[in-house]
Amino acid sequence: MCYLLPAILASFGIIDEASSNTYYVASRYLLPAALILMTLSIDLKAILNLGSKALVMFLTGTVGIVIGGPIAILIVSIFSPETVGGIGPDAVWRGLATIAGSWIGGGANQAAMLEVFQYNQESYGGMVLIDIVVANLWMAIILLGVGKTEKIDRWLKADTSSIEKLKEKVSTYTEKITRVTTLNDYIMLSFFAFAGVGIAHFAGHHFSAFLQNNFEIVRNPEKILSSLGSQFLWMVVFATAIGIGLSFTKAKNYEGAGASKIGGLFIYILVATIGMKMDLGKVMENPGLIAIGLVWISIHAGLLILMAKIIKAPFFFLAVGSQANVGGAASAPIVAAEFHPSLTSVGILLAVFGYVVGTAGAYLCALLMEVASNV
Repeated sequence: MCYLLPAILASFGIIDEASSNTYYVASRYLLPAALILMTLSIDLKAILNLGSKALVMFLTGTVGIVIGGPIAILIVSIFSPETVGGIGPDAVWRGLATIAGSWIGGGANQAAMLEVFQYNQESYGGMVLIDIVVANLWMAIILLGVGKTEKIDRWLKADTSSIEKLKEKVSTYTEKITRVTTLNDYIMLSFFAFAGVGIAHFAGHHFSAFLQNNFEIVRNPEKILSSLGSQFLWMVVFATAIGIGLSFTKAKNYEGAGASKIGGLFIYILVATIGMKMDLGKVMENPGLIAIGLVWISIHAGLLILMAKIIKAPFFFLAVGSQANVGGAASAPIVAAEFHPSLTSVGILLAVFGYVVGTAGAYLCALLMEVASNV
């Protein structure tokens, strides 16, 4: 409901994210604050003990996006060849390449694909709409699945022992340090969160500028590692690092004052602003392209389910591995936190990895989609 209600209100014109700029504020300020507060009491050693299944599921999701695009084009072309046509800058596959960049990495990778393949920017809004509609629909399905985690894990025959041990360890620690929150606690939590946000923005801005100024492979948007020049990426990385750093100090005891709960509130606000970006009335304006997006994400989901079944991976790894691809650093921590606040950093780490492989994966996907469009 936190996601759907704003989407309905935005669709009826009652609220308008574009004029209020709430998503920008939530993603640039509340998200890093939430990351700091939710990683403040992290048990890094226990996170690393979760094993390789998380990475396997993430890479499976990446492969699903890479092969899903060309397969979706081939399937839709059978019923509507004009939908996947176009020549020169108007070629549909060029536009879909930007979605591949978004779904494997994030906004920086998406912009890189737009620059590399020179899609007609007048038509670019339609591709952004497909990205928002399909990706957010898939995220909503995943969030619904969180409530049925135990049932899904039984069907997958998953071994959830490492996840449960981590959750139990964190819960026991939280119960031990829980106290009645005082004004002083709120002041200190605000200090940790927003001083950290300021440092993360400062460091992220200067580090991304340093990389762009000194490395051609980062500065040139046509290069594979151009996404490493994203200020947002490094802001998220530094915010996470600050939270992890605080977890080695007495600051971790502020979890007992509700640090992760306040972080969770910020995440819910972010989810609501994501919902505000969606116009449900435009979903069927271009059913052909929407169909490509739905087939594409279905292949991604199907491959993840198959791999989870084979390696007996928990639904948590499926959900977070998928969102680390499709949603990136903005939504992977949201999904991870829905399982348990202690798991937030798993989503962050995988999302950061997604930024690294995003441009290369999207580039390969685009080449395959070009071939599929000309079959």
